[in-house]
Amino acid sequence: MTVLIVGGSGFLGAELVQQARTAGHKTAATYVTKPGDGSSAAWYPLDLRDVGRLEAVMAEVSPHLVLNVSSGGADWAITAEGPIQLAMAAARYGTRMVHVSSDAVFSGSRVHYDESCLPDPVTPYGAAKAAAETGVLAVHPGALVARTSLIIGYGRSEHEHMVHKLAAGCDGALFTDDIRCPVHVADLAGALLELASSDVAGIHHLAGADALSRHELGTLIARRDGLDPSCLPTGLRAESTLAGALDVRLDSQATQRILRTTLRGARRFCTEPA
Repeated sequence: MTVLIVGGSGFLGAELVQQARTAGHKTAATYVTKPGDGSSAAWYPLDLRDVGRLEAVMAEVSPHLVLNVSSGGADWAITAEGPIQLAMAAARYGTRMVHVSSDAVFSGSRVHYDESCLPDPVTPYGAAKAAAETGVLAVHPGALVARTSLIIGYGRSEHEHMVHKLAAGCDGALFTDDIRCPVHVADLAGALLELASSDVAGIHHLAGADALSRHELGTLIARRDGLDPSCLPTGLRAESTLAGALDVRLDSQATQRILRTTLRGARRFCTEPA
């Protein structure tokens, strides 16, 4: 099977490239500024705002599966419109598509969210992600949309980098009222590839089993990495100027029941041997 990973040079994308190659798939991946490991995939420059380039990449790679893990932040053209253009191209080619979304599509007003909950974003990024979900499934009804949470693993995630900086005395704080369900990047990539090989469609949640504040997660990471957790400063997101939901807990039980891949909680993956 030929797999195209859009956003392959990112944190999750790099893990997907590695796992797809290990599984024996012919793997191609895209990047915007810098390709990943040249030995792991065939790399193609791609900006999702460039529809002509998108068509050229799809025609050249001719993938059986497209995994979209690209990230454009709050840029509407990239985060909302880009995935829809990709889904339209995948539908024309008869290509299986998996689009990765975010718990940012929710406001946190009800805390616990399963796949039946309707998006109610409170940030431009969340609104763009929610629009992409709707658009992707409208133009490619057989596609799968996977919502996830904080992605952690191997010391390479933004949150892990922040924990090390704060432990070293850099300015900042880890919020005690900002709660998510962190997932390990290896578990998430494995689950995405497993779902991609099935015929399931629609929206699925792929988050870790534990709901933790960013400070609780930081404490686990610090202990794992031999740092002093007492050095990590705390704060309240509610008292900060940062927009966004406070407490969003993705319920992934329905999807976990159809998976062989276990979506571990952070209390487990931060204490198990690497």
